[in-house]
Amino acid sequence: MMKPTPHPDEPRGPGRPREFDLGEALDKAIGVFSERGYHATSLSRLTASMGIAEGSLYKAFKDKRGVFIAAFERYVRLRNEHLAQALASAPTGRDKIRTVLSVYAEASHGPTGRRGCLVVGSAVDLASSDPEMARRVTASFDAHETRFIDFIGQGQKDGSISSDIDPIVTARLLLSVVQGMRVLGKTSRSREEMAALAQSALKMLD
Repeated sequence: MMKPTPHPDEPRGPGRPREFDLGEALDKAIGVFSERGYHATSLSRLTASMGIAEGSLYKAFKDKRGVFIAAFERYVRLRNEHLAQALASAPTGRDKIRTVLSVYAEASHGPTGRRGCLVVGSAVDLASSDPEMARRVTASFDAHETRFIDFIGQGQKDGSISSDIDPIVTARLLLSVVQGMRVLGKTSRSREEMAALAQSALKMLD
């Protein structure tokens, strides 16, 4: 039986010691890919940013695309974990949506905002030419949309969100807002501008 290929973000088995900290290296890769995009990131810039030798990169990931996929998966996982932690203390559906909007607003200004979002960047840079990345981007957007639909449904049950709004349409509008925030963040927007957008978006729930 053929053995499954190990996930690129998993530690290697015995006998193959890794020469660098994988999570730390991928965090650096996330930074350079988010800022420059996939195509504009050369292999030499990538290895320099990750602090590893080219040979180590090939051993761990095979090629630049392998690094990108591992970085994308780590980015989505860490972002979802951060959102889950922030949402844990939000009691109502409206509070949950307010929390998501606030998290995105906070990520859309200053150095983090200028660096950009790896998912949004992938949608622009790769989704039209790379079917596998298109599926990954679509899955990420679909998960966000489903989260908003669930929160709207919860809010309509607990009375914090108007029962007159369409959950699906409103969820897609909210998805457009949060992803649009990350695009605007690339243009050096202020915290106040992003917070105002988040506050205005909440009015869709009235």
